[in-house]
Amino acid sequence: MPAPRPHPLAFAALIVGSTALAFGPWLVRLSDVGPVAAGFWRLTLALPFLWLIAVGTKQRPHWPGRAVIGALLLAALFFAADLAAWHTGIHLTKLGNATLFGNISSFAFAAWGLWLVRRWPSRVQGMALILAAAGCAMLMAGSYELSPRYLRGDLLALLAGLLYAGYLILVERTRGALAPLPLLLLVSLFGAVMLLPLAAGLGEQVWPSHWTPLLLLALGSQVIGQGLLVYAIGALPPLVIGIALLTQPAISALIGWLAYDERLTALDWVGALAIALALVLVRLPTGLHGREAKPKIAADA
Repeated sequence: MPAPRPHPLAFAALIVGSTALAFGPWLVRLSDVGPVAAGFWRLTLALPFLWLIAVGTKQRPHWPGRAVIGALLLAALFFAADLAAWHTGIHLTKLGNATLFGNISSFAFAAWGLWLVRRWPSRVQGMALILAAAGCAMLMAGSYELSPRYLRGDLLALLAGLLYAGYLILVERTRGALAPLPLLLLVSLFGAVMLLPLAAGLGEQVWPSHWTPLLLLALGSQVIGQGLLVYAIGALPPLVIGIALLTQPAISALIGWLAYDERLTALDWVGALAIALALVLVRLPTGLHGREAKPKIAADA
């Protein structure tokens, strides 16, 4: 049976969500709490907003069955570990390094989607992946720097990227059993409970002096970014999701230009154009062939 047509707004939601997520590293650096504590506040401050939006959109929050709860707990563990590792890495390496290594999740999630349907990418999909990878490399060429000084931060960002890929896979498998906002609400709640004792155990400053960066982090990254991403995951194949998330290095370069006066070179513009072209290619009908129905975790009583 052919897969249902995705909602026409799903791709737009994905791009907006990815854009919102791209501001996260900058806001983490602007906050005056520890990196793990920033992750805790990102999730905690988002909870009332997610609840109100879920109720307002008639996505009634409810306690799902045991199989779904087990998957959500595992997804929250991956997500909490991702936030802890990435936020710490952001403070220990260059922003370009953290963005580049953190985005390994985009390729991992796209590869998982191809493995799921048991086939190699089509010619169009292969061209899109190559263009996206090349564009990412060009964008990071100026800001990325290998150095022993940054090794710990680079490794943490790489670990975060792999953990985030695991989170995306678990969300994709659970998405058919739960609406987007109740799913994100539970994952955020479970993740916050996991991060608070970790931040306290590491001796981090947990209570902020300035709330603005953390509130913007919660609204931008968790409510808007993750909310739209979880919605899109239920409507688009992993390959499209993975390539679309690679818009984040381009947006990161733009943030560096606006916030830190980091000039965009001709290579940066070519890299951004390559990623944009990859998005066009992967949205062509020939790029989406073989989008079979994906297995989901069914809700139990």
